[in-house]
Amino acid sequence: MDQVKQPYQDEQNGFLKKIEIIGNKLPNPAILFLIMLGALVLLSQVLAMLKVSALHPMTKQPIFIKSLISTEGLHWIMTDMVKNYINFPPLGMIIVLTIGIGLVERVGLLEVVIKSAITSIPKRYVTVTVVFLSFMGHVASDAAIIIVPPIAAIAFYALGRHPLAGYAASLAAIMSGFTANILIVTTDVLLSGITTQAAQLVDPNIVVTPVDNWYFMSFSVLYLTAVTVFITEKFIEPRLGPYESAKVIAVERATPAEKAALKATGFAVLAYVGLLLLMVVPEGAPLRNPQTGTVLNSPLMRGIVPLLFFFFLLVGLTYGIKSDRLKSGDEAVKMMSDSVKGISGFMVMVFAIAQFIAAFGWTNISTLIASNGAVFLQSIGMTGLPALLAFMLFGQLIALFIASGSAIWALLSPVFVPMFMMLGYHPAFIQLAFRAGDTSLNSIMLVNPFLPLLIDAIRQYDSKAGIGTYLSLMIPYAFSFMAMWYLLFIVWYLLGWPVGPGVPQRLW
Repeated sequence: MDQVKQPYQDEQNGFLKKIEIIGNKLPNPAILFLIMLGALVLLSQVLAMLKVSALHPMTKQPIFIKSLISTEGLHWIMTDMVKNYINFPPLGMIIVLTIGIGLVERVGLLEVVIKSAITSIPKRYVTVTVVFLSFMGHVASDAAIIIVPPIAAIAFYALGRHPLAGYAASLAAIMSGFTANILIVTTDVLLSGITTQAAQLVDPNIVVTPVDNWYFMSFSVLYLTAVTVFITEKFIEPRLGPYESAKVIAVERATPAEKAALKATGFAVLAYVGLLLLMVVPEGAPLRNPQTGTVLNSPLMRGIVPLLFFFFLLVGLTYGIKSDRLKSGDEAVKMMSDSVKGISGFMVMVFAIAQFIAAFGWTNISTLIASNGAVFLQSIGMTGLPALLAFMLFGQLIALFIASGSAIWALLSPVFVPMFMMLGYHPAFIQLAFRAGDTSLNSIMLVNPFLPLLIDAIRQYDSKAGIGTYLSLMIPYAFSFMAMWYLLFIVWYLLGWPVGPGVPQRLW
C-alpha cells in the first residue's frame, strides 16, 4: 500500500544496532544448549577433581560434584538420555495442545471470532477490544503474532484511524504481554513443566501446575489492557497523525455460513462447560479432590491439559464441519498433523534443553550454585524484594541475546528456582517473577525471529519503514509495560496475595 504521509524517518540507533549484531551471531537455541552441555561436562570434571563441595542449607548434608567424564557419568548418559527427553514435562503437554489448537487455527475459527468481535462493537470500544482479543490470542501461541495484528490494522483503517496504531497496540499486547492471559495456554503448560523439573532438584514431590500463576496473570490482562489503550490513544495515535491511502480496505464480516458455524460452536461450548460444571460443582463430583472434596489439588487442576485438548477438539470439529471446512476425518487428521510439524524445531530444541537440565541436576552443580547463592544472599541481607527484582532484571538481560522465553527459563530455572526455594519462596512464585520481568521488552528485541515479518507488515502501510520505524512504534509500549508490570509485581508481593489457586508466595 502506498503511504502519502511519511510519519517517521528510518533511523537506527547505534546501541541497538550493536545488540542486533551480537544477537545475530548467537547460534540456534538448540545448538546453544548443546554447547552449554559440553561446557558443563568439562566443568563437572574440573569441580570433581578439585573436590568442590558445600553444605545444603536445608538438609545440612554435604554436596559433592559428580563428573560426567567418569564411569558413573558414562553409565548415566547411556541409560538416561532417552528418558531425559521423553520424561521432560512440557514435551508431551505441548504436543497434545498443539494438536487441538492447530485444528482450531486451521479451520479458521480463531480468525472469524476476532473479525466478528471487531465488526460488531461500537467504534469507541474498538481499541480496548483489539487489545483484549490480542491478549486472548495467546491461545494460538506464536501464531497470534501472524494472525491478530494485521486484522487489528485493518479494523483501525476501516474506522478512519491510522492502521499502524492498531497494529502496534495489538503487537504490544501479544509480545510485551506474552505470558498474560485469562485462559490457560501453552505458555503456562511449558513454563510450569520446566519449573517443576527445576523445583524437584530440591523437593522431588513438588509440582507446579499450569494454573499456579492464574490469579496474577489474569489480573495482568485487565491491568495491561488499560495501559495499552492509554498509550495507543494518548501517545501513539496522535504522533502518527492522520493516514491517507489510495486504496480502500474493509474488514470482512463473517459470512452467513460462518455465522451459522459460530452459533453451532457456541452451543457446543455451552454444552462442554455445562458438563464440566456437573463434574466439578456438586458435592462428591468426580473431578474434585477425593480426599478433601475441594477443587484444590484435584483431578480438575491436574487435568487442565486434557480438558483444554478436548475443548479445542470439540470447537474445532464443530466449526469445521458446520462451516464445511472439514469434509472428512482425513482432513482433520492432516490439519492436526501439520500443526505438529510446525513445532518440529521446538521438539529438537527440547531435546537439548532436557539433556542440559538433567545433567545440571545429576552433577549436583545446580544444587551447589543454589546453596551457595542462597547463603550469599542471606549473608548480605538480600533475600526479599530486592533479590527478586535483581533476578527479574537479570532475566531481561539474557533476553537481549536469546529470543525464546522458554529457552531462557530452561537456562535460569535450575539455578534460581532451587536457590529461592531454599530462601522459602514457592517455585510458582519464582516462575511468576520471571514471567513479569521477561516479556515486557520482547517487542523491541532485535533477536526476535519474527522481526523481518513484522517490518514487512508495517511496510504495507509505510513503504519506507525499517527497523527505526518499528522501534519508534514499539518502544513506548515496551518500557511502559516494563514499568507497570514491575509495579504490579511489587504491589502483589507487598500485599502477600497468592499467585494462583491455593498457591502462596512462600513455602513457609
